[in-house]
Amino acid sequence: MGKSLQPIILIVISCLLLVNCRKKEWDEYYGRPDNLEAPIYQQLEARGNFKNLLACIDKAGYRNTLGAAGYWTFFAPTDSAFQVYFKENNLSGTDQLDSAACRKIVTYCLVYNAFKLERIGDGQGSTGWLANSAFKRRTAYYTGVYDGADTSGHLIKLIASNRNNNGTTFYVDADNNNKYIPYFVTNFMTAKGLTAADYNYFYPSSTYTGFNVVDAAVVEKDIAAENGVIHVVNKVITALPSIDQYLAGRPEYTEFRALFDKFLIQYALNATVTTNYNNVHGSNASVYTKVFSNSLAYSPNNENFLKTQDNDGQWNTYTMFVPTNTALQHYINNVLLEHYNQVSDLPLNIINDFINAHMFQTAVWPTKFSTTYNFQGEEARFDPASDVVDKKILSNGIFYGTSKVQEANVFSSVYGKAYLDPEYSMMTSLLNQELKYVVSNVKQQFTLFLVSNSVLNAAGYYADPTVDNNINYQWRYTPPGGGASITGSSALVRLLRVLNLHVVPGTDVTNVTGSGVLGSYGGEFIRYENQTVYAAGNVDAGNVANVIATKTAKNGTVHYIDRILDFSETPVSRHLEKLGGTSAAGSAYYNFWQYFKNWSGYNASSGDIVNVASGVFYTFFIPNNAAIVQAVNDGLLPGTGTAPNKVPNFKPVDPAEKFQVEKFIYYHILNKKSVATNGMESGSYETLFKTNAGDATKIFVNNNTINAMILTDMNNRMANVIQGNSNYLSNRCVFHLTDNYLKYTE
Repeated sequence: MGKSLQPIILIVISCLLLVNCRKKEWDEYYGRPDNLEAPIYQQLEARGNFKNLLACIDKAGYRNTLGAAGYWTFFAPTDSAFQVYFKENNLSGTDQLDSAACRKIVTYCLVYNAFKLERIGDGQGSTGWLANSAFKRRTAYYTGVYDGADTSGHLIKLIASNRNNNGTTFYVDADNNNKYIPYFVTNFMTAKGLTAADYNYFYPSSTYTGFNVVDAAVVEKDIAAENGVIHVVNKVITALPSIDQYLAGRPEYTEFRALFDKFLIQYALNATVTTNYNNVHGSNASVYTKVFSNSLAYSPNNENFLKTQDNDGQWNTYTMFVPTNTALQHYINNVLLEHYNQVSDLPLNIINDFINAHMFQTAVWPTKFSTTYNFQGEEARFDPASDVVDKKILSNGIFYGTSKVQEANVFSSVYGKAYLDPEYSMMTSLLNQELKYVVSNVKQQFTLFLVSNSVLNAAGYYADPTVDNNINYQWRYTPPGGGASITGSSALVRLLRVLNLHVVPGTDVTNVTGSGVLGSYGGEFIRYENQTVYAAGNVDAGNVANVIATKTAKNGTVHYIDRILDFSETPVSRHLEKLGGTSAAGSAYYNFWQYFKNWSGYNASSGDIVNVASGVFYTFFIPNNAAIVQAVNDGLLPGTGTAPNKVPNFKPVDPAEKFQVEKFIYYHILNKKSVATNGMESGSYETLFKTNAGDATKIFVNNNTINAMILTDMNNRMANVIQGNSNYLSNRCVFHLTDNYLKYTE
C-alpha cells in the first residue's frame, strides 16, 4: 500500500513544482511591470494637491475606473483651482457638491483614449491621423434622460437626438450622445489661421498659452499613467451645455427658441430607451426623443457632428447665430410679417429659411466671419465687434447672441418681394423651379417685373394640384380667348418662358419712366416706355403692362405690373411682313421685305423660312430702302438699269440672281443669337450665310454704348443701327433697321 502511494506523491510534488515555476514565468512575462506608472487615481492621490478632485471622483463613482486599467486622457484641476471654483459658486467645499455635480466635473474632463500634447491636435480620421485638425475630443459625460415638456407644455421624460434628422434616422441605439470638450493647441490654431485673438474673444479673462482647455490653461502636461495621460489644469471645468441646452436656459432668446418649439420640433416615443429607463428606475414612464425637423442644417441637441466619419466631431462643430428678442421681433414685424398677420400664418418654408440662415454646419471663428458660409451658402453677416452680444463655445458648437438677424438672401433680394407676399405665391413657385438661387444672389444685380396670382389667372394660368402628383407640374393653362386647356409639364413650359421674360439679369433698372430695351433671363428682349413694359406677345396683342408700384431690394429693383409680359408664338416672317408695309414711302423696311417675300426660301402660306427654326434665337439686320438700292447698284442684289441708277428687281428669274438674294438675306441674319441696343453685349457673331467652302461667316457687333450699335462686315464696312426704327420684338428674335447693307465674302 505504502509503496503504491509513493509514485503518486512524487507526481503531485512534481506538478506543484512545475505549476509554481510556470506561474513565476507567467508573472514575469504578463504581470504588471515594476517600472509602470501608477494609474490616474493613485497618481493624483500621491501628488497631494488633488484632494478635492479625488473627492469628486469618489462621489461620481469613478474611483475604480480611474484606479484600474484603461486608456484615458484626464484634465485634472488642482486644489487651488477648486478653491476658485468654490468661491465663484458660493460653495464651502465638495461636501456641497452632489454626485451629479461631481459627475459633470469628472466625466467631462475624462476623454476617451490617451493623448499627449504632441498628438491631441491631430484628428483620428477613418484612414489615419489628420494632422493639426482637432480642437475637441469626446468625453465620458452624457446627459441621458432628462425632464422636459412637449409642445403642449406637458411634463415628459426626454432624450436628445444623437443624429441629425435625415428624414428616417434621428436616434441610434447604443450611442450615449457623449459631449465633447474643446481645447486649443498651437498646431491646430496655426493650421487654421487662428490666433490668441480668436481664443480670447470667447475667454477674455484667460491667457492663451498654446495649450488651453475651455477657459483653463494646462499648467503641467503629459503626465504618464498606467491607464492614460494626465494634463493638469488651473481651473475647474464642468460639462458645457449643448446649443439646445444653452438656448433653453437663456430668456433673451425666447422668441428665437419659440420658432423651433412651434414649428420645427416633434417628440417621438423612444421604445428602447423607455424600456431601459424603466428597468433601471423601476418606473413606467415613457421616454421621448426630442426631434428637430429634417429641414434644418443640423439638430442643436445632437452632440455628435455630421457623422460622415465616426470622429468628425474632433475637427469641426456647429455654429448658431441667435438674435435677441428685441432684434428678432423687429425683423419679424417689419420684414417677415409685411404681408402676414402673425407668425403662425407664415409658410413653413419661410420659417425654415430664416432659421437655417442662422445655422452653420461648420465652426465660425471670430476672425473668419466673412469667409465662412451657412447652410444656405451665405457668409456670416455680422460685425464681431459690434453685433455680437454673447459668445460661447459649447459642447457641440459655437454660439453667438446677436443684436441683429442674419439677413438671408431669400428675404433681402428681389426674390424676397415675391416670397414674402402670398399674393405672389405662383410666381414664387415658378422662381423656385430654376431661379430661386439665381435671383436671390445679392452679389448680382437684377430687375424683376412681378405679377400677382390674379394677373396670372387673368392670363389663363392657374396653380392646380389636381393635375399631377409632382408639385412642380401642378399647373393649368386655359387660353383666355378660348381653346383647349393644357396641364402639367406642358403648362409649365409656357409658364417658365413667361417667367423668364420678367427677370432681367445684370441690370438694376430703378425706374421705367424713360424708354429702353432689356435682355431677359431667357434670352428674349422686353421694352419699357413711360411706366409701361411689353414683350413680343404684348406687341402681338396690342397691349402693355403698366407699372403700378416699385420697391428696392438688396440686389435690384422690383416693379409690380398689372399684366404679364407675354411671348409671341407668331412666325418671325409675319412680323417682318408687318414691318415691310405696303410702300417704300410708308416703311423703311419695304425694299428688303419685297426681296424677302419673293424669295424661294420663304413660304408665304405657313410663314416658314428655310434654315430659320422655331424656338431658336435670331437677329435680323434690315438695310433701309436707300441701303437696299445701294446694294443693287453695287451688284449684291438683282436690279434693272445701269449703275449708279439701277432700281431693285424684286422678282428675279435668273437662278444666279435668286441665289444673290438668298446670300444677301442670310448674311443679314445672326444665327442663334439675339442682340438689342441695350449696350450689354458686343462680339463677333455667326450669320446664316455659309461660304463656298461651307464655313460660317460673321458680323462684328459693337454694342458698347446704349442705343448706338455699329456693325462691321467681312469687308470692314460699317453700318449703324437706326435706333428709332429698331429693337422690334419678335418670337425669340429682334429686328433692326440699318443705314447700310452688309457685304459678305464668298
